[in-house]
Amino acid sequence: MTPTASAALKIANSQIGVIEIPKGSNRGPEVEIYLKSVGLGGGYSWCMAFVYWCVAQAKLSNPLKRTGGVLKQWNDKPELRKTTPEPGDIFIMDFGNGAGHTGFVEKVLPGGIIQTIEGNTNADGSREGYAVCRRTRKISACKGFLRI
Repeated sequence: MTPTASAALKIANSQIGVIEIPKGSNRGPEVEIYLKSVGLGGGYSWCMAFVYWCVAQAKLSNPLKRTGGVLKQWNDKPELRKTTPEPGDIFIMDFGNGAGHTGFVEKVLPGGIIQTIEGNTNADGSREGYAVCRRTRKISACKGFLRI
């Protein structure tokens, strides 16, 4: 894991439990800080903004594009793409019609599973949730991974 990925993952871990205020609003003090880091105001989906903010807070090299768009990040950074996840990678999910979701790979588990830390999710794994949570996801559900 690179120093940037390690530092960003540590920062992401420190944010577990942050919630939208009110729930379901894509707003709240921390959420709006994440969104501001990519030039957006409150009310937008914020999973990519959360990832970008964590990497920016690492105060090391930030190879990511300053965007709140998950698939924009994927499309604009082909040099970072990987097919096999490692801790510290950023997972990318594509639900079609421009809808995506992202977060950090914390651990790679047996059976094709990754443990993640992600924003704008919830206990059900929604891509439009209300919190920063630790989740598990199938590797096969991911479009790919960005290695920072």
